Amino acid sequence: MAAKREGGIQQTLRNLKYSYNRAVIDLRPYTRFILNFLGVLAFIAAIFCIISGAVYVGFDHNETDAGHLSGVIKVCQIVFIINVVFNIVLKPRENTRNSRLLKWIVDIAILLTLPSLLFPNPQGALLAAVESVAYNKWVIYAIVGAYAIVELSYGLNKVLDRKINPSMLLATSFLFFIIIGSFILMMPRCTVNGISYIDSLFVSTSAICITGLTPVDVATTFTPFGFLILSIMIQIGGLGLMTFTSFFALFYSGNNSVHSQVIVKDMIYSKTINSVLSTLLYILGFTLAIELIGAVAIFFSIHGTLGMSLEDELIFSGFHSLSAFCNAGFSNLEGGLSNPALLQVNQSIYIIASVLIFFGGLGFPILVNLKSAIFRYVRNFFRRIFRKRRRHEPAHVYDMNTKIVLVTTLIIFVVSALLFFIFEYNNSLAGMSVSDKIVHSIFNSFIPRTAGFSSVNPAGFLNITLIMIVVLMWIGGGSQSTAGGIKVNTFAVLLLELKAAITGKRVVVVYNRTIAHESIRRACAVVSLSILAFVVYAMLLVAFEPSLPVKALLFETASALFTVGSSLGITEELSDASKILLSTAMFLGRVGLISFLMVFAGQRKDPPVHHPVDNVIIN
Repeated sequence: MAAKREGGIQQTLRNLKYSYNRAVIDLRPYTRFILNFLGVLAFIAAIFCIISGAVYVGFDHNETDAGHLSGVIKVCQIVFIINVVFNIVLKPRENTRNSRLLKWIVDIAILLTLPSLLFPNPQGALLAAVESVAYNKWVIYAIVGAYAIVELSYGLNKVLDRKINPSMLLATSFLFFIIIGSFILMMPRCTVNGISYIDSLFVSTSAICITGLTPVDVATTFTPFGFLILSIMIQIGGLGLMTFTSFFALFYSGNNSVHSQVIVKDMIYSKTINSVLSTLLYILGFTLAIELIGAVAIFFSIHGTLGMSLEDELIFSGFHSLSAFCNAGFSNLEGGLSNPALLQVNQSIYIIASVLIFFGGLGFPILVNLKSAIFRYVRNFFRRIFRKRRRHEPAHVYDMNTKIVLVTTLIIFVVSALLFFIFEYNNSLAGMSVSDKIVHSIFNSFIPRTAGFSSVNPAGFLNITLIMIVVLMWIGGGSQSTAGGIKVNTFAVLLLELKAAITGKRVVVVYNRTIAHESIRRACAVVSLSILAFVVYAMLLVAFEPSLPVKALLFETASALFTVGSSLGITEELSDASKILLSTAMFLGRVGLISFLMVFAGQRKDPPVHHPVDNVIIN
């Protein structure tokens, strides 16, 4: 009996344990549903929070409207806090294992805003002492806004898990920010006397696509707040939306799918999946470091020469450093870099801007490779000093792309600077000293490769100079850079393929490497599409503007399509239809014609059937 009773007790315990385990398992779908629901709700709240914040800052409001906007932001704050609390409570292990530093920072920061909701009117000396910070409206709004941006980035990155066409994702992300930017630039606090929507759309497209063409005088149209918005748009356009969102998402949480990380890897040209986050850090680090160094150099070059206050000089330096590195070509100085105060007094700013344009046009993969090479040289130098044994390292310091871009860029720079100096010596450069002519020849050899600035008026250039500039516009800068055009890599591959065809070689070899056939096919496709697009856009623009000079219209078309930003002075005279047409040209030039066509065509595999090979007669 005792044995039976003991067996019955054990069976009962097993049944209870089984029932308990089933109960725990049954709760998991509900937990997952709650967390997914809160995630979607937080994503929607992030969108409303950012929109409400933009409207709150960009418009003048009465007390009632300001209260409504503050209420929306407060609701978003509550949603964010609930989302954080439930994630901590319902999946503590996963949060501890996968969360990165940025997640902990924004989560803790948003939780620290909870007392302002629970105790809106603090009492006592201790609370009164911290009220100026913990209860400061702008501090709370900044924390909520930061959380909204990170949450939105994380949500957008999760879209990659849906296996959406990367080309479609790239195109729609640029289009989304162009439209949002066009509405933001119309806010009263962004402009001095307002701006039409078509002009706002044009400027927004030009900023996001880092072109620099504008139908309005930027210096007199936009307020300091408007220039801040323009700076953000230029930075987003220069780095690309996916760089920002991927950085926040991967730094926010390390549990992204392999599929999403592969897409990001291909977008930023990372060597391996494991190096995606480090490559993103390098890209952002290089960008901020170069722009900061450039801003400091520009500040010391113009300090006390333009009659500006210290604050205006700092704004000028930061904005022009950003605009130069991102190859945007926007200027907040009346007349831009062709302002007489700069031309007659200071020449060093043109060299600084040229260096920034050069680094911005190289491409982030090249900068990462150069960083690795410099670190290797420095490390080996110290190892020789301290007589340490050298570690096993790769045989090649520079990869093939770096060599191609650096050599081709150097050749193009030397040839174009020399030709500009010869062509314009007694024309647009007349009256300058020889040293100033050399400086402006260097500067104007970099500008057509998508920078968009101007030190001398392009309308006064000789026709032969304009032809050279259009060719430079067409070539552009390096792949994966802030520059436009068909890219230096494509141009080099085209010339190498031409050389192989003339010499009768079946493969293209450079630096002891055979260039892949797919790269050659893509290069030929890019060149063909660029020429075809230029012809179509030029014909349409000439048809829309029969009263304007054809030369100026052709130049404007090349400048928009290859995202350069230079103009012969007709942008303000264009009709609304022509502005919309050029806006689409800038969009296609930034996204890439092949990438845009892949949105509709998609990727198709070759059929298994092999057809007979035949030759086409080509003379």
